[in-house]
Amino acid sequence: MHTVAVLALDQVIPFDLSAPIDTFGWARLPDGREAYRVLVCAAEEEVSAGPFAVRAPYGLDALAGADTIILPGVADPTVPLPPGVPEALRAAAANGTRIASICVGAFVLAATGLLDGLRATTHWIAAADLAARYPAVTVDPNVLYVDNGQFLTSAGAAAAIDMCLHMIRRDHGSAVAAHAARMSVVPLEREGGQAQFIVHAQPPAPAGSTMEPLLHWLEENAGDDLTLEDIATQAGMSTRTLNRRFREQTGTTPLQWLHRARVRRAQYLLETTTHPVERIAVQAGFGSPTAFRDRFRRVVGTSPQAYRRAFQGVRTA
Repeated sequence: MHTVAVLALDQVIPFDLSAPIDTFGWARLPDGREAYRVLVCAAEEEVSAGPFAVRAPYGLDALAGADTIILPGVADPTVPLPPGVPEALRAAAANGTRIASICVGAFVLAATGLLDGLRATTHWIAAADLAARYPAVTVDPNVLYVDNGQFLTSAGAAAAIDMCLHMIRRDHGSAVAAHAARMSVVPLEREGGQAQFIVHAQPPAPAGSTMEPLLHWLEENAGDDLTLEDIATQAGMSTRTLNRRFREQTGTTPLQWLHRARVRRAQYLLETTTHPVERIAVQAGFGSPTAFRDRFRRVVGTSPQAYRRAFQGVRTA
């Protein structure tokens, strides 16, 4: 039987700890046998999980006999690893053990050096910090999980389930994975990546900056058919001066800022109305439904229709 060891470090995030335990626990082989033996391991006798404590029945020595090791996230991923943990993980990797991280558990895996030179992901809100702390790791904040073969990383929260189902399918095929997905009441595959959950805020302009009135005007008129010349006229500048000053104060260009404002308006309309995509394209200021779909997918990572299915009613719930 394939053994999965879930490593609970101090301040482990409860969902990250429980998601792989339940998902692998639901997997059944065609003859009804359990597909995995799941062990919870810890470096200490008792670790905190926020509102409760965990007394794991296995220690670090159990990692040596595991086929797969799961690294849940912890509340502060910058805390140094406990003695013995990096060595145990590197030894397991040298023996060919598959190691996967959940959410900010990617910081744990990266701290061992095992992700150096590889692509990885984590919760989108922590992606920039992971990239800064471990420059040898190529961080992709837009995907739900990354599979490098022996080493896998997943984004936050529910992406842990996506990754676990992916591993089950790798190990035992689609039928076993589909059964585990049904028992977990989740789809076997989700359309789109992590980008659809990222809050795409506009680059802030300093309070009192000369661009602030123009930014308000752009926000209010994002649905209009605006050109760079229109924006420059509103600002009372030449297009060259506008581009230079806009980038100095916001870090982006007027048209890029406008495109993001239009995408945000489209997201709001998709969440709160039943208007067809063609109408929303016009309301959000895109020249055509095709241009709208292309821009929306580039920014959000999924189609307008898929975004609506996932987020309809979010604003009013």
